Order: sequence, then structure tokens, then C-alpha cells
Amino acid sequence: MIIAMLIVITLILVAFFTLWTVMDKNSQPSNPQEAAKASVSQVEGKRLTPAQVKAQTVFIENVLTNLAEKGRVVKASFAFTLDNKKSKEEFETIVFQVKSIVIQTLADMKAEQIQGSKGQEFLISTLMNKINELLVEGKVVSISLTDYYVE
Repeated sequence: MIIAMLIVITLILVAFFTLWTVMDKNSQPSNPQEAAKASVSQVEGKRLTPAQVKAQTVFIENVLTNLAEKGRVVKASFAFTLDNKKSKEEFETIVFQVKSIVIQTLADMKAEQIQGSKGQEFLISTLMNKINELLVEGKVVSISLTDYYVE
């Protein structure tokens, strides 16, 4: 009798955790662009002045790395705009990790994945999702490609 009750309780717990996992996956967008929008959805939508944008932007220039395809390379520079000054300070502290994320992300992509404006938007969305996971104090609200070359 006790064994039967333990089996029933175990089955109920397994069903609960399975359902929880499925529900959790459904709540996360699979499209990187949708995930990027969701990650900054809590950021208040006030318009920044040009001076604020300049004060809250960090530049990473001349990132050069191989793409997933043999013999293909990309050189890119980025401007990361953060939601506040604390976020910028935190970002500057972990800039080496951000560079690593940029290089790894590019190294996993093929040239056709990052060609054209849609490809660039895909890259930016992917980077925003990965970088925002690192930040504790705030969020990256936009990423601009300031220089971009694929060979």
C-alpha cells in the first residue's frame, strides 16, 4: 500500500515538472528578435537626448574573427547603448566578456546569416539577448553596427 502511494506521488511530481518545463519553454520566444524585445520590455521608453545617448554608449571597435565557413572573416565595430549610467559602468567592467560573446557569436555564424539588413538585425538581436543575460544593473537597449565588413 505504501509503495503504491509513493509511486503515485512520484508520477504526479514527474508530470508536474514535465508540464512546468514545457510551459517555461513556451513562454520564451524562439526568435532572437522577439527575445531581444522581451529582454528590454521592462526598460522605460523615455527618449534620450543626444548627450545622454553619448554618455550611455560604449564602443567596441575592430572585432575581427573567422566565420563558421572556412576562409571567411568578418570585421565589425559596435556601439552599445545602455539604459543608464550604472549599466554603462557595469558594461565597461565586463567589456572583455562582451567581446568574447561577440567573437563567439560571429564564429558560429555563416556569411549568408549576417548578410543584408535582416542578417545584421539577426546578429544584433542575438548579441543583445546574450549580453543582457550578463548584466545585473540594467540592459543594453540598442546595438548599432558602426563598421561592418565580411570577406
